[in-house]
Amino acid sequence: MPLLKASRMSPLCTQILVPAIHIHLTSTKGCCNNRCGMFLSIGFAAVGLLGALYSLITSSLGLANGPVCFWRNDDSPIPQWGAPFTNSSGGYLNDKEIWDWCLEPENVVEFNLALFLTLLLVAILQGGLCAIQMVNGLVGCICGTCRDDDD
Repeated sequence: MPLLKASRMSPLCTQILVPAIHIHLTSTKGCCNNRCGMFLSIGFAAVGLLGALYSLITSSLGLANGPVCFWRNDDSPIPQWGAPFTNSSGGYLNDKEIWDWCLEPENVVEFNLALFLTLLLVAILQGGLCAIQMVNGLVGCICGTCRDDDD
């Protein structure tokens, strides 16, 4: 059984390490640590906002271009694999009759529509939540509280 190289860090280790460092940095006592935690929160929310933007662009292009399928229509009677709706700029969404151009896989247009519409809605929700968290972190960083634990 080959040994794992110590120099390679697994993605799971990175996913655990980054939040652990964040928790450690914000858990020490002192006035600025709450503000430091809120500042780090802005950075993490900004990364989430970039992910939401990427998902929004990807799902929009997926909806606009349509699925890849084995298709045939009157203009090209020989069936072929490809994306028949690429140049339609999403116009195929309003015309259910041309969805029959896709022969295989069965119901691929409906699947494509459901998948990318769900991704689009989740990306909008994620972007909104991350933007709210960035504002919350900014307010917490600027107006953060200091409290004495000597009570």
